[in-house]
Formats: sequence, C-alpha cells, structure tokens
Amino acid sequence: MTMVIRAVQNGFAGVVTGIDICAPLAPNQIAAIERGMDDYAVLTFPDQPLTDPQQVAFTANFGQLEITLAGQMAKPEERRFQQLELGDISNYAKGDTTRLRERADRARMYALANRLWHSDASFRAVGAGYTLLHARIVPSKGADTQFADMRAAYDALSAKEKAEVETLVCEHSIVFSRQEIGFADYNPGFEEHLKPVPHKLVLTHPKSGRKSLYLSSHIGGIVGWPVPEARAFLRDLTEHATQPQFVYAHKWKVGDMVMWDNRMVMHRATRFDDLKEVRDLRRTSLKGVGLEVKAQQATALAEAAA
Repeated sequence: MTMVIRAVQNGFAGVVTGIDICAPLAPNQIAAIERGMDDYAVLTFPDQPLTDPQQVAFTANFGQLEITLAGQMAKPEERRFQQLELGDISNYAKGDTTRLRERADRARMYALANRLWHSDASFRAVGAGYTLLHARIVPSKGADTQFADMRAAYDALSAKEKAEVETLVCEHSIVFSRQEIGFADYNPGFEEHLKPVPHKLVLTHPKSGRKSLYLSSHIGGIVGWPVPEARAFLRDLTEHATQPQFVYAHKWKVGDMVMWDNRMVMHRATRFDDLKEVRDLRRTSLKGVGLEVKAQQATALAEAAA
C-alpha cells in the first residue's frame, strides 16, 4: 500500500489515501505527512476507525501534545475524558451521552464560539501547531468545518497592505472571542489563563519561508492602536481572508481524520441542529506555533515600544 496525497483545490488541502493511521507509522510515512502539511496546510484521512489511544499515538508522531484549556478549567467529575490531551467536540450533556445539551446549557454557550473564524489556542503564549479532529458520529446535515488559507490571503494583499501588517502585534484572549457571542461565565481561579497574549499578525513558515496571516476571533486589539480602530481593521482583514477563493469546506463522514496547521489556517464549525442530532468528534493538538513565534513576539514588542 502506497500513500498518495491528492490536492483538493489550488494547492490548499489534500486527501491522503493508501495509509492506515490506526497502526504505528514508519519514519518515511511520518516525513511524507509532514511534507504534505507544509504543502497543503490541511490534510484529510478518510475511513480511519481510530480509538482514543490511537488518535493520541498518531498525533504524538508530530510533536508534543497540548493539554486542553477546557479540560484544565473543568472539574474532574465534569470531564468526559480523563486524558487531558483529548478535546470533547460533541454536543452531549455533561456526564451523560444519552442526552444532548439543552439550549441554554453553559457548555453549549461556550462552544458556540467555535462557529467564529479562529486559530486554535492563539490565546496562549505559544499557540497550537497542528490540530487533529476525528469524527465518531456526524449529523445528517450541516456541521461542516471550513478552513481558510492564510498564506493565500496574505499573498493577495497589495504591497502597501503587506507593509502595513508586517510589524503589527495583536492581543489574543479567549475572553474576547467568547464576549463576541455574549459568553462570560468562567470558573474562578483561572484568571492567568484568560489574560491577553501578544502574537505577530504575520508569521513566516519555518520550512518554506512562506508568509501567512495569523488571524483569529480571539484577537481583541492591536498593540499601540485604539481599540475601535483595531477591531474595525481586523474585521476588514478577516473578511478579506475568508473570501470563497481561500476557503475549503470539509463535509464530515464517520472515520474522517482531518489535521491542519494553525500557523497557516483559520477554521470554523458551521451550524447544524445540535438540539436534535449528535455530533461527536475528538480533538488533539500539538504545542507550538513554536520557538520562531516566541522570537518574533519579542522582536515585535521591542519594535512597538521603540
């Protein structure tokens, strides 16, 4: 069986066949997937009946796993998975997979912000590298995941616009993205996790050298800018970056594994009838938009203060 990656659209997103990711991978397979991620930013692996431990093991081939913020903030008895590396992307009621969340359920309110365009964990000092999402149960209609190519969006800017965004530093906080949908109900004791963190608006891929926008609904401001001006500017930039020519929509099937690089991609979930139908996926993420981003942050903050 030979692994093949087929492009979906314009060098963005690839479908991977000829590989069983439920089994341990050989070094050459891992390297081929890494090259595919560098090229396409999003890879889909259809028909992969992974267990939870197999998903964690597959993810670990590519780096250090992230501990989910929701898992850290939840009480132990509230967690569906005691493995904190696994994110529960479902609409089940807390502690009960026989019931769906009710309309005003607190966890449902929090998760609705996933319908905003975002980059995973950009509210942390080191955001997520790869995110991996595996489908266990999918609804009959809706619930696609849309991906926007931030490399192509950067490339499409004018020279003047590229010069303007090049040195900007944005402030990311999960509080801001949840405020966008009117959610502010956080457990006490996690204030340090909620403080804004700085990230450069333009990232450079460490292997290809290709530049991309690092946009996210978690951004609430730009260092040195008045808040209203910053948010109006970011709204315009997000509208530019999510035009149809930059977007791939993945229509989920049971057994699909999708992985993407948060340095190069924004994504969002689309609406479905979550009060009547089950959507159950597992998420794992890798630490690190990486040391190169930490260095960029330090340089950018020094430049902004000068």
